[in-house]
Amino acid sequence: MRKLFGTDGIRGIAGQHPLDSRTVYAVGLALAHQVKAGNSHPRFVLGMDTRESSTWIAAALSAGITDGGAKVESAGVVTTPAVAFLARKHGFDAGVVISASHNPWQDNGIKVFGGNGYKLPDETELRIEEEIFRRLENAAAPDLATLNAPAVNSKFRAEYEDFLRAAVPSLNLDGLRLVLDCANGAASAIAPELFSQIGGKIHLTHIVPDGRNINADCGALHPEVVAKETAALGADIGVTFDGDADRALFADSTGKVVNGDAVLLLAARDLHTRNLLNGGLVVATTMSNMGLEAALRRDGIQMLRAPVGDKYVLERMQKEDASLGGEQSGHILFPHLATTGDGLLTALVVLDIVRRSGKSLHELIADLKVFPQVIVNVRVKEKKPLDEIATVTSTIRDAETALAENGRVVVRYSGTEALARVMIEAESEIVMRHHADRIAGAIREAIGV
Repeated sequence: MRKLFGTDGIRGIAGQHPLDSRTVYAVGLALAHQVKAGNSHPRFVLGMDTRESSTWIAAALSAGITDGGAKVESAGVVTTPAVAFLARKHGFDAGVVISASHNPWQDNGIKVFGGNGYKLPDETELRIEEEIFRRLENAAAPDLATLNAPAVNSKFRAEYEDFLRAAVPSLNLDGLRLVLDCANGAASAIAPELFSQIGGKIHLTHIVPDGRNINADCGALHPEVVAKETAALGADIGVTFDGDADRALFADSTGKVVNGDAVLLLAARDLHTRNLLNGGLVVATTMSNMGLEAALRRDGIQMLRAPVGDKYVLERMQKEDASLGGEQSGHILFPHLATTGDGLLTALVVLDIVRRSGKSLHELIADLKVFPQVIVNVRVKEKKPLDEIATVTSTIRDAETALAENGRVVVRYSGTEALARVMIEAESEIVMRHHADRIAGAIREAIGV
């Protein structure tokens, strides 16, 4: 069991373990040593989001990497997928991102990509963890006052923007009106220039980060904000990103939120029509709605499910040689274009589909009938295996028996926060909420904060 790495890197409150300066420095030492095993002169590329803690964490991490015998080059404030792209393009041995994605500004994190642009497998993260703990036995906290983050190489951001434009070379948004919510995060540094060059009338919101307003009542965590703005302005489409812009959600012209399930549907249909959907299948997760599965089935497309986490979706995609996969939360994977989920790339691909179809976003997904679904988050004091808590397992079993073929029950721990997530789908909203509340109550009583 990994103790530091969750489903998306190491994450916590900035300044507290495991994101205190001593541990961050030890992470840098461990990363450098693990990479040096295969290269005597390893190179890292580093990026970060807009949190006020990102700069000192980058400095402490870079000090550890450098003292471990590796070189660090910085792309500055860029999106997470930009770092994955740059690691692969320039032959870096690894890419590191300082970001806590959709979490509040007080949190931060460390995400690591291999030189191939893919997130590290669990077994590699476990080896790094073991070395981090060994390093912590002797590592001292660095003096942050004496450290500086590496100088930023501005060409990296420009290269990433060129890659995005080249991914959809014929896209022209003339005649369309868009609303873009950049979440006061990493997209704020890229989206304005990127979209200014592909036509259309663009209304930008939440593009003035101050270190503490990332994801604050905006962005993909609050898609209703861009949906309301889209409707109010009479825009055609709204797009909203999370803090590190590795995912995107949308809004149609009616002000309705369009989540990752709907994006998978329209992208699958587009690829299928062009004979580009390998195996006629799509990989989603356990959280994707039964309505998506039904809609895809009507078009002769099979949906497979992977555990939550885009790295696990990708693993299943690679196993099945799938050309499309993603999560309801907006992580969408186009392996023919990129190695990881990319919110800006997803936005461009969706806009390209809309443009080529001659239809509105609303029309393209109008037949997606979702089952009522509720997700209840329970803050927990420990992540004890749920199958070891008798009251919880019996309550889950009761719900599964009652719902049978007319609903689904998914109960899991968050990979990035101290939360248990209870998801119920059912044809009846009353029945759905009854079972969700019962299971959440059992968890709360057993291990709740």
